[in-house]
Amino acid sequence: MYRKTKLTAVAVIVTLLFLFGIITGCGGGNTGVQEDTIKIGFLGAKTGGHAAYGIPTLNGMKLAVEDINAAGGLLGQQVVIIEDDHRSQSSEGATVTQKLITQGVVAIVGDPTTGITKIAAEIAQGAGVVLVSAGAVGEGVVEIGDYIYRDTLLDKLAAPVVTKYLKEELGWEKVALVTSTNNDYSVGLSELFRTSLDEYGMEIVAEQSIQDGDQNFSAQVTALSKKEFDGIIFTGYYTEGGLFMKEVRAQGLDQVMVGGDGLLASVLWELGEDAVEGSMVYTGFAADPEGATGKTLEFINKYQEKYGELPDMFAAQGYDAVMLIADAIKAAESADPAKFKETLRQTTNWEGVSGTITFGPDREPIKSPVYLLEVKDGGWAIKAVLPVEI
Repeated sequence: MYRKTKLTAVAVIVTLLFLFGIITGCGGGNTGVQEDTIKIGFLGAKTGGHAAYGIPTLNGMKLAVEDINAAGGLLGQQVVIIEDDHRSQSSEGATVTQKLITQGVVAIVGDPTTGITKIAAEIAQGAGVVLVSAGAVGEGVVEIGDYIYRDTLLDKLAAPVVTKYLKEELGWEKVALVTSTNNDYSVGLSELFRTSLDEYGMEIVAEQSIQDGDQNFSAQVTALSKKEFDGIIFTGYYTEGGLFMKEVRAQGLDQVMVGGDGLLASVLWELGEDAVEGSMVYTGFAADPEGATGKTLEFINKYQEKYGELPDMFAAQGYDAVMLIADAIKAAESADPAKFKETLRQTTNWEGVSGTITFGPDREPIKSPVYLLEVKDGGWAIKAVLPVEI
């Protein structure tokens, strides 16, 4: 992770390069548009450990662009996606962000993760390019600047709702908390759960630390086996989550795991196999062809037809991010980021495929409900739909 001073310096350099490119290549005006297209950049992983987030996000974005262009485009121009692959590496996240900006994007959708989003946001803010993350849920994202947005369900709204469900519906009283200490998302989510658990009178009887990339969790699980608890709150990602639960079962423990959307990938059960059956994951969107209506059902059907599978949260929020940007550009009657970031900020009761979105005074999304999913027979099943009290 870069320190803030280094990020600021990078942002200044990128801003100068960006402005120079506009002056020499476009004849003035920070529109980010060349010829007859409006460019939106994809920031995410197509390879590496985070590809399970990045690829669905990109697929959702592509579907949105198809719909926009089929309806006539934006401001009389076609929309195109400029894409790259940061290969799940933080350092490459900065490089890709810079490349997208120098290629003239007016907005960037991504990254689905909090850590890389923060790196990219510093650069985008400095260059005056709108960035909308379709997945980052950790703290300290939109605070980076007024060009930075996200359209995902926030952990600070979801964690208390899920904790309440664990206590009141499942009867949990004591939990074990597992945190990946080199993962900003995990560290932040664990802090939110600590607060929520305390609020609902639940006790953390054991805490264990892991790191992203670890594969052997025998020591941590052995320590947990000496405690009595109702379930495991695991705040890391799906790869480590699946392997951790395999070790839990190998040592004879029968508790299930619950976590945030960092666990939301088929890799969880591909690695964890039977060990993750019953594990719970909360998310801001779940594809429900039987219960969905309107544009959400239309999106689910289109996505399934095009990609051969149901869309997940990242796909839906990638679609919505592009549509939010498009509607802001229409309202501003301009593809100048300095103008349409203001109409984006004024978004109220906007109906997306992932739910209704309002940006609060802090530009944070207010979304409801929380979908609590359960691994069942090697797939996701909706366990509960929990309203968020605003």
